[in-house]
Amino acid sequence: MTGTGVLADGAIQRMIAGGAIAADPAVTDAQVQPASLDLRLGSIAYRVRASFLAGKGRTVAERIAEFEMHRVDLSQGAVLEKGCVYVVPLMERLALPAGLTAVANAKSSTGRLDLLTRTIADGGEEFDRIPDGYNGPLYAEICPRSFSVLVRPGMRLNQIRFRQGQAILSDTELAALHARDQLVSGTALISDGLGFSVDLKPATGDLVGYRAKPHTGVIDLDRIGHYAPADFWEEVRTSDARIILDPGAFYILVSREAVTIPPDYAAEMAPYLAMVGEFRVHYAGFFDPGFGWAEAGGAGSRGVLEVRCHEAPFVLEHGQVVGRLVYERMAARPDRMYGAGIASNYQGQGLKLSKHFRAA
Repeated sequence: MTGTGVLADGAIQRMIAGGAIAADPAVTDAQVQPASLDLRLGSIAYRVRASFLAGKGRTVAERIAEFEMHRVDLSQGAVLEKGCVYVVPLMERLALPAGLTAVANAKSSTGRLDLLTRTIADGGEEFDRIPDGYNGPLYAEICPRSFSVLVRPGMRLNQIRFRQGQAILSDTELAALHARDQLVSGTALISDGLGFSVDLKPATGDLVGYRAKPHTGVIDLDRIGHYAPADFWEEVRTSDARIILDPGAFYILVSREAVTIPPDYAAEMAPYLAMVGEFRVHYAGFFDPGFGWAEAGGAGSRGVLEVRCHEAPFVLEHGQVVGRLVYERMAARPDRMYGAGIASNYQGQGLKLSKHFRAA
């Protein structure tokens, strides 16, 4: 591998050809994104007593044997029930060369369904982090939080990104990039990344978000544009530019700022400091090169916020900073950008539910 930064689609294709990424069945072209690889579910889900990490010197298979309650055959489709924890072996495995690390995250549609999905690996002591030189299988830990879901083998709930060396931009470098390419509309708040805030004062109307209903039917993840939003979501409206988050509730909101990711960069959404409030923002976190980029059909795209309140009711007000984007250099410009010639569901987005729901 050459070049410091996040590997682009061409380098990922070379990793597949060289055996650093292997799969059964073989990886398809549709899995390769501009700066990441979609991972596919295997044919068995293990219902386990609790979430776990393998831990140093131990395999995930050993821990499954320790915590397994029962097995679910996914081959004909099966329901993963709300509130339960499952571990699913993925079709892909890695044989990373020294110096190349990987980080995984849930895909956007996964996060917007409050479907907590994290990648675990043998010897792992962190979720979603794969060390250099790792040689072994990958697993998805899946915990549906708001809705039970119907899944099948081959479904892609999470994705993985590969990094060569240190690629994160310093605040000084980020400020220089913003001065050149205007990464965000309005004033840029730069502190350990690019801060973004919540929009609770829409240009028209009073709809500011959605809250997941507590008792709903099952969502088949293969059904696109199928479900009526009202069957699964309550509309959140406000006339005073603030809302009160209820403990345990899950919300879809939107950032006030329109975000741009230039072609030679990628970004990851990270939570803001815990001291700002009793809530967590965003489970899915990868932003591909070209997201919001005018030449890729974006012209600035809002960031959709997946918000869960914790122990106490919390007042969220318009313009409150709720998260930050950490920008990284690409090792090379990708052959394809987000929204340009690929099936990108969220280019140019505003407040938007996952692709499984009919447009309002």
